Amino acid sequence: MCLGKEKMPSCAAQKGPNTFGLSKVTIGLQTHLSPMYAITGATGQLGQATLHALLTQVAPKQVIAVARDPQKAADLRARGVHVRPGDYNDPASLTAAFQGVDTLLFIATSELAHAVRVQQHQHVIDAAKQAGVRHVVYVSGVNPTPTSKFGASPGHYATEQYLRQSGLAYTLVRDTLYLDLLPLLLGPTVVADGQFYFAAGEGRVSFVLRTDVAQALANLLTSPGPANQVYELAPAPAHTLAEVASALSEVVGRPIQYVEISEEQLASGARQQQVPEPFITLLTGMAAAMRDQEFAATSPALAQLLGHAPTTLKTYLQTVYGSQVA
Repeated sequence: MCLGKEKMPSCAAQKGPNTFGLSKVTIGLQTHLSPMYAITGATGQLGQATLHALLTQVAPKQVIAVARDPQKAADLRARGVHVRPGDYNDPASLTAAFQGVDTLLFIATSELAHAVRVQQHQHVIDAAKQAGVRHVVYVSGVNPTPTSKFGASPGHYATEQYLRQSGLAYTLVRDTLYLDLLPLLLGPTVVADGQFYFAAGEGRVSFVLRTDVAQALANLLTSPGPANQVYELAPAPAHTLAEVASALSEVVGRPIQYVEISEEQLASGARQQQVPEPFITLLTGMAAAMRDQEFAATSPALAQLLGHAPTTLKTYLQTVYGSQVA
């Protein structure tokens, strides 16, 4: 579901390849019939999943995988995908990687430091504009505000604002917390222990499966619709962690309890497991954002982009924990 439409800025001038006498009409027809798609972070989990989904819809020769380490994309190159080096800290490498790109899927950096995160994202947007990219699809997050307690959200906010002001045609795709994170939150012994601990209070979360997001992104890339739209990939219903525990209990056939702890206890437990401090800060911030209902809003946009209902919490838990039935 499109949640907002803003005035479309003028698009960057279109740049064609060497023509060798071909008419502009012919070049335009070729571009229309065979648009070029580029995906940043192509060797990451979301990038890989989106690439695989996209390759079921377009030819490999239309896809550019942009990766900091191209050697990690050897399997994609073997399938006929163009693989180009692109480092968020190296604007020149990004400008080169984006040459000839019609639509760019921009996946956020894994960098946690806010200032570095924002600078890297600005490098991507500046390079896209310089390279003549026609449309940028940015994977943001729900509730992107400068005051969010979740560490990634202020960076998403700054990036969205910069992209809006860039003059590029854009689409903002805001996803929520992944179902794929639940095994990490619940812990490896949740079924044996019959309980798990976190500091989310009564906060509700609209969870989403990463591969559902990837499929939605691939569909959006090939059928983009009007520019300058916002899509919230946050399917209903939103769940409390107590409800997650209840759903898991039904799947495994034994009681599972959610135990509320403080942020301090959460951080202390993470330190005992030697989790790096930046990730502890991200984790406690996520818990605070949950309590503040920052992940509670829902939207039908994901189902509309997929053309079917998204994966539910119960289905995901059945897939992951179904073999541990009592």
